[in-house]
Amino acid sequence: MENSHRHQHRGSGSKWIAAVASIWIQCSCGASYAFGIYSPILKSSQGYDQATLDTVSVFKDIGANVGIISGFLYSAVVPDRRGRGQGRSWLRQPWVVILAGVIQCFLGYIMMWASVTGIIDRPGVGLMCLFMFLAAHAQTFFNTANVVTAVHNFQDYSGTIVGIMKGFLGLSGAVVIQVYDTLFEGNPSTFLLILALLPALISILLMWLVKIDAARTKDEKKYLNGFSVVSLVVAAYLMILIILENAITLPLWSRIITFLVLLSLLSSPLGVACKAQSDSSLNLAYYTSSVGTTPLMDEAEPIKQETTSSRAANPVDIHPDDDEVQSKSGSEDMLDLGAELNLFQAMRTVNFWLLFVAMICGMGSGLATINNISQIGQSLGYSTVERSTLVSLWSIWNFLGRFGAGYASDIFLHRRGWARPLLMALTLAAMTAGHVVIASGFSGNLFIGSVLVGVCYGSQWSLMPTITSEIFGVRHLGTIFNTIAVASPIGSYVLSVRVIGYIYDRHAAGEENTCYGKYCFMSSFFILASVTVLGFLVALALFFRTRRFYSQLVVRWLRHTATR
Repeated sequence: MENSHRHQHRGSGSKWIAAVASIWIQCSCGASYAFGIYSPILKSSQGYDQATLDTVSVFKDIGANVGIISGFLYSAVVPDRRGRGQGRSWLRQPWVVILAGVIQCFLGYIMMWASVTGIIDRPGVGLMCLFMFLAAHAQTFFNTANVVTAVHNFQDYSGTIVGIMKGFLGLSGAVVIQVYDTLFEGNPSTFLLILALLPALISILLMWLVKIDAARTKDEKKYLNGFSVVSLVVAAYLMILIILENAITLPLWSRIITFLVLLSLLSSPLGVACKAQSDSSLNLAYYTSSVGTTPLMDEAEPIKQETTSSRAANPVDIHPDDDEVQSKSGSEDMLDLGAELNLFQAMRTVNFWLLFVAMICGMGSGLATINNISQIGQSLGYSTVERSTLVSLWSIWNFLGRFGAGYASDIFLHRRGWARPLLMALTLAAMTAGHVVIASGFSGNLFIGSVLVGVCYGSQWSLMPTITSEIFGVRHLGTIFNTIAVASPIGSYVLSVRVIGYIYDRHAAGEENTCYGKYCFMSSFFILASVTVLGFLVALALFFRTRRFYSQLVVRWLRHTATR
């Protein structure tokens, strides 16, 4: 068995090269964040009114967030950690999931481009909604393949690697817009062609490198920190570019230079990977002892099978007490923590629904905020440049939340033993403060409120998949976390349409049906603040239910790292 594991490592390629390939794919596939670039040409060329355009946009949100099919496909084609289903191994790799995304991305955007340019007859609204759904739905296939593979490969630092992957996805809209601004600025129909070709070509070139190589290596954190530094530098650089472009008009030569600098920054993860590959090749013998374990866990069995002697040998472990004596259903739910549950088993647990409700509150209110932030700025008298800057900078705050929460949660878990749901609760509390700031309507409130809400919204996208992998297992991670992600469009629809839209229309007046003043959105955002308070309480309940499990998880991680 040991020889087969060593052979598998030698033949499967480097986990570090796989991480770089995933990062580059993530950088190109977040086109749903750039809807504002091509929505005006879509509206004018198809003769849509605002309500019809909003309907098409809803299908974008549904497609980008409902990734259950991609999760099922990943579970079906990628062998589990015990090696079952490895026949025709070249077909049982994450590239199959990425290829499914490539097909949908190309078909969706190429058909929209053909419609906008008049190559095909103007399609009906229903057909255009289908094109938009396919184009956005592709993102879930790219994201599932890259994130789940990364969690398999870096099990001890799942929070950090999920934050990196989700962070680059959050930056991808800004990256693709830089490609457009440099090469085709002023021609939004060509932007649709870019969205059809660029992610497809990059993914086809790199998807063969995205493989599971779960062997643990020394100094993983050191090189993951290298990826982290790169992502922060890219985010800072993009933020400077966004501010400059909204303040002044850059000439073509300067846009070309800034774009080349961006490409050089995006290529730097390859240097980190090569260094890690070189160093890790010296420790091949170490790998074979740890292939195929669940995150932070040496044993394949759930927590319930840990023996009394192992507890006694680790004084920092938490011993049974009266809290452990629960009702039958509650006890069974706790005992399943850390097991490899499938979607239907996970949905029978209280923890699944606590996580789902928390995400309705957090993701839903965050998405509702960005969907309305330009209109909020208009009602408060912000200039067009200020509103454009707010929308552009959202991707940066979103990135900082995605990356920061994943990175910080690993530090707090490993050094202080803080369970990740506690950080989720704290970010939801901070999001509440952001909604209150927006509701207040004071001068400059949107700049402060959007930072708080944007960072806290992004943090949910890294914390939720990481928590899911730990309490339900990695085997069906893609299916489970994509099912929980359905909470985002559900929450957004209820809060954006049924709350914000309804209250705004009641205050609006005139032929243009517009509203000016702080009262247009005040009530709505106080309601959103109340919703995130509920999310905070639900996440806190999840923390109390899982704190014993996370304590044991930290003990196992410490025991494992002590052997390195």
